[in-house]
Amino acid sequence: MNLFYNQEGIGDTLILAIKDINVEERTSERKGNVARVFDRETNETAGYNIFDASSYMTITENGSVELTEELVEKLQRILEENGFNEKLEVDLSPKFVVGFVQEKEKHPNADKLNICKVDVGTETLQIVCGAPNVDAGQKVVVAKVGAVMPSGLVIKDAELRGVPSSGMICSARELALPDAPQEKGILVLTDDYVVGNEFIQR
Repeated sequence: MNLFYNQEGIGDTLILAIKDINVEERTSERKGNVARVFDRETNETAGYNIFDASSYMTITENGSVELTEELVEKLQRILEENGFNEKLEVDLSPKFVVGFVQEKEKHPNADKLNICKVDVGTETLQIVCGAPNVDAGQKVVVAKVGAVMPSGLVIKDAELRGVPSSGMICSARELALPDAPQEKGILVLTDDYVVGNEFIQR
């Protein structure tokens, strides 16, 4: 689940994105200040739009809004006050973590892509990576599924040239780190970073 707010771009509206659904099947219903967006065939909720959001809370972010337990409880109350009783289920674990590249093999259908097995502490992810400097034995920054990049890109499960990929191995530039090199290549971390921990720049 991701939360977005951009007053200049779309006005005083919080966008709560829960899952992707086919645009052609998308419809909505509005109660009070909240509109629920859902799949007309399956009734699955894609998300909610909360209008006049500043009347409920103070929002200082522009773009992605960091979800906390307190904020999720507040969002739940807003939905209920406006007649929606769906329980929000949110994974609040860190989305940018330290990973360890256990294996790297060439992608069978793309010369410049590699298939990496990356240990992120709680699980091992398969990530397709196009960086020229990725290699087994490296500690790297992994944007897990659900992460929102500084560019606004939301990381999702994908399939690249027929190979499933869950997450992204990040460059310093993609992370919008100060003094990031302009050339292509992932950020390789020093050995003192702990696999599975949230990535915090030092």
